[in-house]
Parts: sequence; structure tokens; C-alpha cells
Amino acid sequence: MARLPSNGRPVSPPGSPPGSPQQVQPGPAPKKRRRVFLWVFLAVQILFLIWVVSGAASGSGAPAECRGRTGDDLALCEDASDVGTAIGVGLAIALWAAADLILGITWFVFRLAGRRT
Repeated sequence: MARLPSNGRPVSPPGSPPGSPQQVQPGPAPKKRRRVFLWVFLAVQILFLIWVVSGAASGSGAPAECRGRTGDDLALCEDASDVGTAIGVGLAIALWAAADLILGITWFVFRLAGRRT
């Protein structure tokens, strides 16, 4: 049986006459790459997306604290509620960006560590 050197060309078995047919022995099947990191990354993205959408949706409508108020008091209460919702959604987006940055750096470090030299 022929063996494959590092250059990938088949070699005749030792002791075979020159010009004899060369045979290539199939090697083990390559391992299927698992994409665990990709699925973890996508799960984190979905969780943050749900968090941002639900946070933004919670600010719609009149808040319970504003019931019974009229005129300027009602407008002020609703505006304060909207500002609080905007701050909350902004913080969720900032945490989302920070988590993506940390995941990206982690992926890069593991990719560099997994390189074969």
C-alpha cells in the first residue's frame, strides 16, 4: 500500500519496482466540525433582542403610576416614563454590545489557540 507524504503525492511501497502502479490508501474520514460557539452566539443575540423588544414595548401606553393625573401632571408623568424606558433600552443595548465584544474577543483567542503550526 502506498502512503501519502506531507506533499500529498502517492508514493510506491518500499521494495516495489520503479514504474509500478501507485495506490492511495484512504485515510480516516475528517471529523465534522462542531459549531458550538456559533449556536451560543446566536442564542445570546436572540436573548438580547427579546430583552430590548420587550423593554421597549413595556413603555407603551399609560403607566399605572399616571392614573388619576390630568393636564401638565399627566404629560410630565408620561414623559418621565418614556425617558425611563429609553434609558433602560439604551442600557440593554450597551450590555448587548459589551457582550458581543467579549464573545468576539473570546472567539478570536480560541481560534488563535486552536491553530496548528
